[in-house]
Amino acid sequence: MFLQKLFFLIYIHSVFVKSKPIDLPNNVYNNSEFNKTTPVMIAEAGYPVETHWVTTPDGYKLCLHRIPHAKNGPSNKKVVYLQHGILVSSSDWILFGPGNSLGYILADLGYDVWMGNARGTYYSRNHTTLNPDTDSNFWQFSWHEIGYYDLPTMLDYILLETGTDGIYYVGHSQGTTTFFVMTSTRPEYNKKIKVQISLAPIAYMSHMTSPLLRILSFWEGSFETLMNLIGMYEFVPEESFLHMLTESICETGIGPILCENVLFALCGFSLNEMNTTKIPLIVGHAPAGASTKQILHYGQEISSGHFRQYDFGVIENLRKYGSVQPPDYDLSKVSAPVFLFFSYNDWLAGVEDVERLSHELGNLQGKFSIAETSFNHLDFTYGDHAKKYVYNEVVSIFAKY
Repeated sequence: MFLQKLFFLIYIHSVFVKSKPIDLPNNVYNNSEFNKTTPVMIAEAGYPVETHWVTTPDGYKLCLHRIPHAKNGPSNKKVVYLQHGILVSSSDWILFGPGNSLGYILADLGYDVWMGNARGTYYSRNHTTLNPDTDSNFWQFSWHEIGYYDLPTMLDYILLETGTDGIYYVGHSQGTTTFFVMTSTRPEYNKKIKVQISLAPIAYMSHMTSPLLRILSFWEGSFETLMNLIGMYEFVPEESFLHMLTESICETGIGPILCENVLFALCGFSLNEMNTTKIPLIVGHAPAGASTKQILHYGQEISSGHFRQYDFGVIENLRKYGSVQPPDYDLSKVSAPVFLFFSYNDWLAGVEDVERLSHELGNLQGKFSIAETSFNHLDFTYGDHAKKYVYNEVVSIFAKY
């Protein structure tokens, strides 16, 4: 185990030190220009914007942002739903403005664009009875609950509000995981999806290389110590923990703003695709909130080699599932048409894991690898060439369904 950790840290060090140094404004974190809300940014771009609220069966109040149509163009009568990844929010889909971000690109083509916010994020940090600041029970969820409760609640609301007969779905990272959870555990929702696009899809994780998740999956200390380091219930890692994680691998290169931002420590980065003018906007909106159990659930995927429900331990598993091990998600039940987009420099969605996923899905329609070898996990939403490599193809696929 020691040698495994040592070789892994050497590998990560080689990745970091090849990065170019960057200069960022000193006031990135407290400059209101960099952290405007999603509705404000949409309105300032000249687009119509709406905010909607739904409540899940277990009491979480979720926020949806909507661009009902382009500035002046007619609607094409198609409804699209965009689901963000972990530690981010609806802002990911509009952060870099018209012509660049997928939300605007689809709106300009006449789509009715809906952007969800998962429980625990900045916009959906609310509950009918629980206070996220004082009630630990608020944070007793992983991405299983987001897939089982949040997505169906938001999609049903959109279907009712728009009267459409089916939704075009784009998910990134955790937004794909939760889609697979929903459509495998509640297969009736497959019929409500016209087509699903998975950007950097995550189900199996045996081959991921994220330094943060790898270290958590290798953890040999007490569970209580680990929980204190990464946040007892809400995922807010101790600064000392992130510093410890990155101290030996970030002495040179891109500096502490990236290395000690938990989103980048978790997902990685590629400066070939991310120009420095974008970084203040990104760190002004991320991390946007998550539960510790979401991170731990992904850590369990690495250790187990399975795509399965949360492992509570033998006793609680027997009570909750009726078995010693948690049940696997049956991906053969995912009958909605699915397209997978993946890259070779992705720290979370390893190529071998995507390949395994592709063989188990019930209705895989296609796989697309990104031509740019430096393209990383976050580049699907943040990359300079995301439109060229990803969004143009998404638009083309939607036009066929």
